[in-house]
Amino acid sequence: MLDLKGKKALVTGSTRGIGKAIAHKLAKAGADVVVTGTTEEKAKEVAESLKSYGVNAIGVKMDIRDDKSIEDAFERINKEFGEIDILVNNAGITRDTLFIRMSDKDWEDVINVNLNGTFRVTKRVVRSMIKKRWGRIINMSSVIGFAGNQGQTNYSASKSALLGFTKSLAKELGPRNITVNAVAPGFIETDMTAVLPEEVRERYKSNIALGRFGSPEEVADVVLFLSSDMASYITGEIIHVNGGML
Repeated sequence: MLDLKGKKALVTGSTRGIGKAIAHKLAKAGADVVVTGTTEEKAKEVAESLKSYGVNAIGVKMDIRDDKSIEDAFERINKEFGEIDILVNNAGITRDTLFIRMSDKDWEDVINVNLNGTFRVTKRVVRSMIKKRWGRIINMSSVIGFAGNQGQTNYSASKSALLGFTKSLAKELGPRNITVNAVAPGFIETDMTAVLPEEVRERYKSNIALGRFGSPEEVADVVLFLSSDMASYITGEIIHVNGGML
């Protein structure tokens, strides 16, 4: 069991799916966790469930599209929780449609959340990590950022951009003993994949070596590893969790 006792983690978009699984995995390893979502009620609900592991947890409303929302969230985090040691930039959205039908808003909403939101939140935690000379930043990319997908030019562009962000930030922060890595999940059993028609699901599975979709917990295991001292000499890397899809 990896031990994260004494560490404070922030997982964006952690009220459901992969983010929720990550929050549970980090808390089970002993980390205190900030759960964030666009509604405070759901964030608080997940945070309460984490306390069963004997850790401190708070649920905070944070809309990463909005600077004011982020500022208000961090004001509370700094007051009630303290400085963040582990940041998992997980929050993300899709606005899928064929490119010829894609509106400016479809494009801008996805870029603003998936890419710009990661920038905004990371800016809030990186200074304290530099002062402590210790930190873990894990960005959630996607197999779609590598392989592309019809109807997802906006999503693919945002997840591809996170790879360059990760590699560049790793070079900047490495001298301060801060690692920056990305995890690129494949098709995972979440709300996003649950709405796919069965014939589409089977077609995707036929391209996966393991022949199945992954679980949120399998992605969370990799995030846990990257958050720990066992990954202290890994930075600027992209870890694929796709069952052999690529």
